[in-house]
Amino acid sequence: MPAPQDVGTAANASARRPARDVVDTVLSFARTLRHAGVAASPDRVEAMLAAAGALDVLDATDVYWAGRLTLCGGPDDLDRYDAAFAAFFGGEVPRPGRPAPGPPDRQLATTAPLEPPSGEGEQADEEPPELAGRASEAEVLRHRDVAEMSLAEREHLRRLFALLVPASPMRPSRRRQSSPQGAVHPSRTVRRALHSGGEVTRLLHRRARPRPRRVVLLVDVSGSMSPYADALLRFAHAAVRAHPSATEVFTIGTRLTRVTRELRLRDPDRALAASAGAIPDWSGGTRLGEVLKAFLDRWGQRGTARGAVVVVCSDGWERGGTDLLAEQMRRLHRLAHAVVWVNPHKGREGYEPLTAGMQAALPSVDAFVAGHSMAAFEELVGVISRA
Repeated sequence: MPAPQDVGTAANASARRPARDVVDTVLSFARTLRHAGVAASPDRVEAMLAAAGALDVLDATDVYWAGRLTLCGGPDDLDRYDAAFAAFFGGEVPRPGRPAPGPPDRQLATTAPLEPPSGEGEQADEEPPELAGRASEAEVLRHRDVAEMSLAEREHLRRLFALLVPASPMRPSRRRQSSPQGAVHPSRTVRRALHSGGEVTRLLHRRARPRPRRVVLLVDVSGSMSPYADALLRFAHAAVRAHPSATEVFTIGTRLTRVTRELRLRDPDRALAASAGAIPDWSGGTRLGEVLKAFLDRWGQRGTARGAVVVVCSDGWERGGTDLLAEQMRRLHRLAHAVVWVNPHKGREGYEPLTAGMQAALPSVDAFVAGHSMAAFEELVGVISRA
């Protein structure tokens, strides 16, 4: 029989564990909301943490409404919040089906507002909340390799991809807009002076209006990339959905196939089914050098790759010679604003780019990132937006 001191220590540890889980869960959920387009600012996250301390975190309805009232900034955020809540916690969105609770009959804790209410006696040894357990599974799923997921986990990953909103890099355009800083706007300054008797009382300024920079994705659909092809095309669909006029998607293998039109379908499953029907070399061989040359000759040199952020998603396996691949990568680097290479194997511990294709391509690559998990795709969104 354990000593009373050991039992007390275990109870205290168990009582402290949910508080840590609640904080981690709220922070992870806020990160998912930001990727879904909801501006869950730090002050709003702090407000939800305070609300979680005053409510029952074991009740999904309480958690839902606490986040909805604190993390959403307007009516446009409500649908995105509902979708993010269902995807993150892996359940249905709670709806009001019971009378509003009356005033609490317990004194709110002020020293530890994030701890869920604990019962008496042996309730401190209960299992962690189901809601927090689902959130923890979602957080683990974000870092799991796509190739090692089960069918149920892949289905959950599809819901997370549907919430991903990639940000497009911006570039200055030839159009100008009014600005408190920048170059002086002569005509507006003179017109303003004419209204004040010809005296210049204030200088008006203007600057270049930013516009989205084109993003081009080249997705390898060869046999060695088949475990990751579905996830990469879902990422491409999210990018096309976010910026339809500034995103181009091609598949590469033994042939070059443009699938931008197919990926513009709103439903992700229909878009991927249409893309699969248009790709003749799915799970075939790899001729990166020849296919990259075909892309540059037909599309890139004529303007698609000029000034764009080109993202090559491939493991670097090359069936042909690497001299052609190295030459075309140098050519691509001269045309593009930035070249990003996504290799799913880079996320594995101890990986080194030793294949001949990667050795030939890396000197012409500006950023070399992983693409094996949801967290890696979120990192890729930041790399593209900062390019």
